[in-house]
Amino acid sequence: MNRPTAEEHPPYFKKYIDTVSDNVAGELEYQITSFTRFLKTISEEKSCFAYAEGKWTIKELVGHMIDTERIMAYRILRFSRNDQTPLSGFDENEFVAHAHFNDRTLNSLAEEFALVREANMFLIKSLNETELNRTGSASGNSISVKALIYILAGHVNHHRAIIEERYV
Repeated sequence: MNRPTAEEHPPYFKKYIDTVSDNVAGELEYQITSFTRFLKTISEEKSCFAYAEGKWTIKELVGHMIDTERIMAYRILRFSRNDQTPLSGFDENEFVAHAHFNDRTLNSLAEEFALVREANMFLIKSLNETELNRTGSASGNSISVKALIYILAGHVNHHRAIIEERYV
């Protein structure tokens, strides 16, 4: 699949898409094991750490990543099936505030990430060029299925870099 053009997504998502290789499907697959393995190097004690007041803990950050994975996959499903119903956005801070991720183990969150991504890969691999190029409206912006797929990979790259730079 070709990289999405700037016209296929809001400018905000460029920072995620730019971190992704041309082999997005391979990168998505690789993240299943590489990100899970990375999380298993972080102690349970460290996983409750937030680098500043008002910032999420590592567990909350991973929970946010799982929530976002599900939401973006839902958008992929709707738009690839040519559903033109505009979809609303979501408040990531409210999602995290009401999810109690800190009550879970980091290992359980790592396993959940892997399983959600594995399930999403069946959908992504099933899409043809017509479906990949379809667009829909989310949060008041037009976005293509292809861009959403790149965003999935880029979102993980972005937050893993934050964990590496600010948490561990």
